[in-house]
Amino acid sequence: QVQLVESGGGLVQAGGSLTLSCAASGTAFSIDAMGWYRQTPGKQRELVAAMTSGGSTNYADSVKGRFTISRDNAQNTVSLQMNGLKPEDTAVYYCNAAGKNFGRKYDAWGQGTQVTVSS
Repeated sequence: QVQLVESGGGLVQAGGSLTLSCAASGTAFSIDAMGWYRQTPGKQRELVAAMTSGGSTNYADSVKGRFTISRDNAQNTVSLQMNGLKPEDTAVYYCNAAGKNFGRKYDAWGQGTQVTVSS
């Protein structure tokens, strides 16, 4: 079983910055894609940013130019640098990893970390 542990959420004023980090652990696993999603009450979880093991990235239009995703494939970690934060970025942010574990596909989620941006 692949486990994800997130850190780095918190409260910040509009215009500020935060960095989220996520580390994957487990046995006999590989990661194809790793990324971040966010969710607010009453809404569906949405993609924020993701990166493949080859370095291809995908960002939500709402965060392009403000957020940057990075990965350390050797350490099985992913980070999200969030600059120019806006109140509408307030959400629970979830780390996601997808790949193979003992040869079987998996899709793992972290426990979520709260990001609150005050106006």
